[in-house]
Amino acid sequence: MTIKHLLSHTSGLTYGFMNEHPVDALYRRNKITGAGPGTLNDMISELARVPLKFAPGTAWNYGVSTDVCGYLVEQFSGLALDEFVAERITGPLGMSDTGFHVDDAAAERLAACYEYVAPATYRLQDDPETSHYRQRPAFFSGGGGMVGTIDDYHTFAKMLLGKGSLDDTHILGRKTVEHMTTNQMPDNVDLAAMGQPVFSETSYDGIGFGLGFSVVLDPAAANVLDSPGEFAWGGAASTYFWVDPQEELIVVFMTQLLPSSTYPVRRELKTLVYQALV
Repeated sequence: MTIKHLLSHTSGLTYGFMNEHPVDALYRRNKITGAGPGTLNDMISELARVPLKFAPGTAWNYGVSTDVCGYLVEQFSGLALDEFVAERITGPLGMSDTGFHVDDAAAERLAACYEYVAPATYRLQDDPETSHYRQRPAFFSGGGGMVGTIDDYHTFAKMLLGKGSLDDTHILGRKTVEHMTTNQMPDNVDLAAMGQPVFSETSYDGIGFGLGFSVVLDPAAANVLDSPGEFAWGGAASTYFWVDPQEELIVVFMTQLLPSSTYPVRRELKTLVYQALV
C-alpha cells in the first residue's frame, strides 16, 4: 500500500458502517470508526490487526484512508494533527475560525446538527450547548471532525483554485495541485469501473478520483451539468464544495443535516448554478 492508494481511496480500507462486507463487521467489532474512542494511535493499532477489503489499487472504496494519512502527518511532522493544520494551513491562510474544536469565545456561533428520522421529522443530533466540539478532542481525524465557517472554507477553496497559492501565501506547489486534481484510477477509468458502488459522497458514472477529491471525467456520463476537471467532495452532514477551474468557479454549500443522502441537494444546487452561467 502506498500514499497514493490512501489518498485515492484504493487502499483496501473501509468504514464499519457500510454493513456490506465481513471486513466491515471486523471494523465494528474492533471499534475502528475514524472518530474514536481513544486516540488516532489507538485506531491505527487496531486497524493493523484487520485484513484489507481488497488488494491495494484493484478497487475504489471510501474508508478510513484519510485518517491514516492524518496519522502519517503526525509521524512525519512530530506534531499533533491539529497543531500541524494550524501551523501549515489554516494559520497562513488566515482561517481563524477553523479547527478541531470551538473555543468559548466562538461557542455562540456553533450551529446545531440534525438527523433525518422520517418525512418532516428530525432529531437534534449535536446540541451546541453540549457539543463535543466544545473541547479539544483526544482523537484527531484526518477524514473529518473539523469545524469552520463558510468564509474560511471559501478561502481554502480559493487556494486550491489558485493551484496552491492565495495572494502571497503558498501552501502547495502548482504541479502538486495539478496532480492531486487529476484522476488517479488505473487507465483513467471512472469509479463505476472500480467496483460495486457503496457509500460515497459522489456518484460513480463519469466521475474519477484524484488525491483527496472526486474529479469529473465525463459530464454526460455523470448526468449533471458541470465541467471536465471539476474537483469536489462532500461531508456527512450534507455539506458540499466544488472547484471548477474551467469556469474559475467555487461553490461552498454548508448545512447541518445527517445523512448526506437525505435530499439530492448537491445535484440540484449544481444544476441551478450552471444554468445561471451566461
